[in-house]
Amino acid sequence: MSEIAESFRQDLAEVPWKDLRIHLQRDAIVIVAAELDLVTTAVAVAEDDKTAVEKWLAAGHLLKPTAEQLTDWEMELEKPFCMLIVQPFILLQPVTHD
Repeated sequence: MSEIAESFRQDLAEVPWKDLRIHLQRDAIVIVAAELDLVTTAVAVAEDDKTAVEKWLAAGHLLKPTAEQLTDWEMELEKPFCMLIVQPFILLQPVTHD
């Protein structure tokens, strides 16, 4: 595993929506689809892997939150997300406890 991937793996955190919404002010939140590994995605963004990122954007696997999502999350402030910071972005994946 690369050093950057290991660093992201160590930084991976579960955080409630109420602690993340501040990042909306600078339009930094990016939702990562469940089909993608959050650490792998963070590495691609950090290393400016344009091919991978453009592919994920085109497939709808990397998105800004919708107004509907934001409304739902505001009604559930404790909703958990896995989060990684890849400046200037905050990459999020909703946590699902199956």
